[in-house]
Amino acid sequence: MPPTLVNVAVGILLGVALLGAAFDRHSIAIVAAVAGIPDLDAVISLVVPGATNAALHTLFIPAIAAALLYYDTEHRADSWLRRRYGWYGVRVAWVAIAAYAVAGIGLDLFNIESAAALYPVSDRYYSIVGRFILSTQEGVIQTYIEVADGWLKVASPGTTETHHVNTWINPTPGTGNPAGVERNIRIVDSGWQFVLVVTAVAAVPAKYLIERGDV
Repeated sequence: MPPTLVNVAVGILLGVALLGAAFDRHSIAIVAAVAGIPDLDAVISLVVPGATNAALHTLFIPAIAAALLYYDTEHRADSWLRRRYGWYGVRVAWVAIAAYAVAGIGLDLFNIESAAALYPVSDRYYSIVGRFILSTQEGVIQTYIEVADGWLKVASPGTTETHHVNTWINPTPGTGNPAGVERNIRIVDSGWQFVLVVTAVAAVPAKYLIERGDV
């Protein structure tokens, strides 16, 4: 899975793009933090076997949060969130949910190490990887999702019982977490990830300057 720093960077870029008038130090910090929350299921894996990329990577979390937020802000006569934080809180909440789903879960789901996106209904990891090509001879070629026996099919490396996602918190399968095992804290794994992080770092002050009218 991409390093947590990369998830946070994508969350920051989403915040810069979507927060609009709600953009400030507090809102961008909230969105960035939320983007990194799913990776905390590596800590849960010390107690619950196979929880990494599963317990907090389930799409049910942002789906339920979005449903509750929509109900509170659109169907309740007196919205709790709007009454307490106004339009600002509503905007930040929606962007935070987007960051959780796209930056927190999406980057891992579209990765070879996969995510159990339907956990706990299904304990299977899904990995949406492939390529999308426009060929002058073969036309459109995409290998992310295939159709087999009338069903959409995506790659799966296994289930929470058979597939282990290695992290520095829990590098070995199970909950034993033995001492002396090599642990690697991944900062960035590739050039494109480094560019993404640098872009996110530069985007925040650039957004401030634009909002102030200095550029």
